[in-house]
Amino acid sequence: MTKSIQGWRWIVKLLHALVLLGTPFLKIDGQSVLRFDMPSLRLYFFGIVLWMDEFFIVLAATLFLTFLIVFITVVFGRVWCGWLCPQTVISDITGFIEKTSKKGIIYKVSGMVAVFLISMIIGASLIWYFVSPYDFFQRLTSWQLGEVIWGFWIVLTIILFLNFTLVRRRFCATVCPYARAQSLLFDDKTLIIAFDRKRKDECLDCRACVKVCPVGIDIRKGPDIACISCAECIDSCGEIFRAKGKKGLINYFFGETDKKSMIRQSAVITGLLSLLSLFLFIHLLKIRKDLDITVIPDYQFRPKITGTGELINAFVISVENRHDRDKRIIMRSDGNVKIIPDSITVRAGEVQRTKVFVISSGITNTFNLTFISDSQNITEEITIIKP
Repeated sequence: MTKSIQGWRWIVKLLHALVLLGTPFLKIDGQSVLRFDMPSLRLYFFGIVLWMDEFFIVLAATLFLTFLIVFITVVFGRVWCGWLCPQTVISDITGFIEKTSKKGIIYKVSGMVAVFLISMIIGASLIWYFVSPYDFFQRLTSWQLGEVIWGFWIVLTIILFLNFTLVRRRFCATVCPYARAQSLLFDDKTLIIAFDRKRKDECLDCRACVKVCPVGIDIRKGPDIACISCAECIDSCGEIFRAKGKKGLINYFFGETDKKSMIRQSAVITGLLSLLSLFLFIHLLKIRKDLDITVIPDYQFRPKITGTGELINAFVISVENRHDRDKRIIMRSDGNVKIIPDSITVRAGEVQRTKVFVISSGITNTFNLTFISDSQNITEEITIIKP
């Protein structure tokens, strides 16, 4: 490993920030790609609208993410902590606060103001996953955000500001529950940052690795629960030994003995559980329907036979449109059957009940009624009621 590790980490951090801040601005069919709308209690998920009674799909997604995190932890250790955790990413981005705190009052105040502004932006970005940022800025410019949104924004900003000025990386070493749980998931082949004990006699005891460690541990003493896998110690040690034409004494290892094998029971089990939960999530998304249609006879209408021998029945069509836009539904039947009316329009989020008349030859006992929309076709078998 070389000093380029921190360069790669900064690229990942900037992409991470871009994704978190930019996702709320992306739209599919006029709606956010990912947002939970509080007034309607609906989740917008990449073009799909999930209602509250469909949140078992979210449960499947939660299971997938949980098993995936466990799998990644078993195999790659604290890669989340060092490369993707928002606490680590933002602590690194606001690292200037540690330098300005050691300088004059102007630098200190400037650093505090910069962190406060960053906290405001992050606080707002969290709200954008519940309130569209386009709506947010429109209401902000007219000072009509409302007490609830203002309250959440102020509280989030204050919490984030105090976190990134007072707590910072101490959160990882003392408070974070995931950091505590990770040690229970590690085995002797998990990827860790470690001191190469085979070359311990080459150590110069310069303590460069200790000086740059953001959580103040000595990696030479062995793995520590406070380690966030930031790889600062790898770069600092590597810089010193590079002058001697050698690799540093600290590096990434699959276990302290560098057992490079991902195939073991814990990894296989958590990997399979991740795949199964992913397939379950995809299956549930695939079988869900934007339209929920129920057809029942209209018992208030007595079946009639016309002078030409045709049989008239009445049915009530109940359609729930779970999409975020209006749906026009065309009704088609097989056989010699007429439907009046043969199309209906259901508004977004509306449950509409419509009476339709079915005119048949009188010979047919059952027929298939197909509801055709732009997203799906649903077929129901209808039984004719005779006088």
